[in-house]
Amino acid sequence: MWWDGKIQRTFRCRLEQKPGALGRLLTAVGEQGGLLGEIRTVRMGGSAVDRDITVFADDLRHLDRIVRTVETIEGVLLLEVRDEVLELHQGGKIAIRSRYAIDSLSTLRKVYTPGVAEVSLKIRDDPSLARRFTSIRHLVAIVTDGTAVLGLGDIGPKAAMPVMEGKASLLETLTGLSGMPILLDTKDPDEIVETVVHMAPTFAAIQLEDISAPRCFGIEERIQARLDIPVMHDDQHGTAVVVMATLLNAAKASGRDLASSRIGVVGLGAAGLALARMLMFRFGRPVLGADILPDALDRLKAAGGEPSDLAGVMAGCDVVIATTGKPGLIKPSLVRPGQIILALSNPVPEIEPEKALAAGAAFAADGKSVNNVLGFPGIFRGAVDADVPRITREMLIAAAEAIAAFAKPGQIVPDPLDRALHRSVARAVARVALEQGLNRDDLTGYFD
Repeated sequence: MWWDGKIQRTFRCRLEQKPGALGRLLTAVGEQGGLLGEIRTVRMGGSAVDRDITVFADDLRHLDRIVRTVETIEGVLLLEVRDEVLELHQGGKIAIRSRYAIDSLSTLRKVYTPGVAEVSLKIRDDPSLARRFTSIRHLVAIVTDGTAVLGLGDIGPKAAMPVMEGKASLLETLTGLSGMPILLDTKDPDEIVETVVHMAPTFAAIQLEDISAPRCFGIEERIQARLDIPVMHDDQHGTAVVVMATLLNAAKASGRDLASSRIGVVGLGAAGLALARMLMFRFGRPVLGADILPDALDRLKAAGGEPSDLAGVMAGCDVVIATTGKPGLIKPSLVRPGQIILALSNPVPEIEPEKALAAGAAFAADGKSVNNVLGFPGIFRGAVDADVPRITREMLIAAAEAIAAFAKPGQIVPDPLDRALHRSVARAVARVALEQGLNRDDLTGYFD
């Protein structure tokens, strides 16, 4: 498991029941630069005790040094080194299961032939009944070509599957939607668009994931133009929603009025450009943007923003949001007193919050707490429940404001595992759908 840039393993050790054995083990791990987590007793015996000890290492070479050291400690026998993340992923994290126990011929005849024929004929005569009589109304396609996975880059669709399964698990756990990973073995935008469009009848919404920029912009736009169900590239809009929620609370905490603040975005990839567009739509002011790619600056200019460079953004903006993936990019000397700095690249930010604050920033945060899981489950739940043909900017802004409002005093963002948060986001999205007249489903009682 990756945690703040570390890898985690569980050491199962058998220690002699003699004073000092555990102390020698823990000291040895510490001297090798390892970090210690949970220590749990597995088995007690007369002459020995088995313990599971969580150890964090910088990388696999560092882990190997720790293992070799532990193997030399007197009174300690290393039984195994377990990777609990790999164990959790054995066989995958999701499954499709029947909602009903098919344990009698009577039930079989209802869920399959001959009973199912009546349902199929009703849908043939009125296709809108598919939302009532099938799983379509809660199925979300999670589509990727594996070209921009987490911070790992172009690792291919199969290697992206664990991430897509994770998204599906979160959708189901937090909102009850059924996410279905779809892996595409093509990088060609035309083929991606055609494939998604042709499989769309299975789903109530399309969640695009980890498709690299700039291809992702056109792919999303073209798919949405051809479908009457919501299509959202989470790396763009889900990230933008969560960052905006973070910014709203950061401004509140530091006493800054965002409506009159100059905002800059450093890094205009999928997340950065979507965020810039959202901020300009919300506050009605141009965003200053920086990127090393001329095409990215052209896209910002076309959206109404002002191209610049890193020095220009740092010198001219009250709020700076960085989404570059480049550790240490922002030097403390560039920080101006009173700025809000959100350096969101993981696992290492463009500038450590402590360094930004020491340089005079009024507020600083990194990407550890800014997680898309705060946004996409509720956004999709609200859009699917309202049966909207698309997700609008107004819906996304409502989602951001709902996330910000849900944070408790002292929090910048709320607990992402709080199901009530996702219900709140879903209701905010559905309420805007109702106001815009986009909902096709009856929302009576939805807001009770």
